[in-house]
Amino acid sequence: MTKIVILILCCSLAWPALSEDDDIEISGLVIDRTLTRFGKDFGFYYSSYWRSLPFTQGFNVTLYETVFPQAGTELTLEVNGERIYVTHFGRRANPIKERAEQAILLTIDHIARVRASAIAGGLSTATDGF
Repeated sequence: MTKIVILILCCSLAWPALSEDDDIEISGLVIDRTLTRFGKDFGFYYSSYWRSLPFTQGFNVTLYETVFPQAGTELTLEVNGERIYVTHFGRRANPIKERAEQAILLTIDHIARVRASAIAGGLSTATDGF
């Protein structure tokens, strides 16, 4: 018992204390919550494009898939909780790679708009009247 207490004490002294301001944040992830082969293939292509993008820090992508029996699936892509892309896959072969390319282009556009808004100081049309 004393060995455990000494080990915990030594580890706590060696590990720097983190305050609320020093939280560790992981970003730039693609979270795959797909279920079917179509969804997994889409996630594979999309994440390979995502890895080649620079400056993805601060953005997390989540892929959701809803299966509709005998109708196919609906795939939803969210960036930081905001839905930016929805597509449907039927029960037969679909152009999965082309849809992943379309989704990554929409993601790039979304990230550019968010970053431009942050650079501009978050000005909106409501504040300047235009």
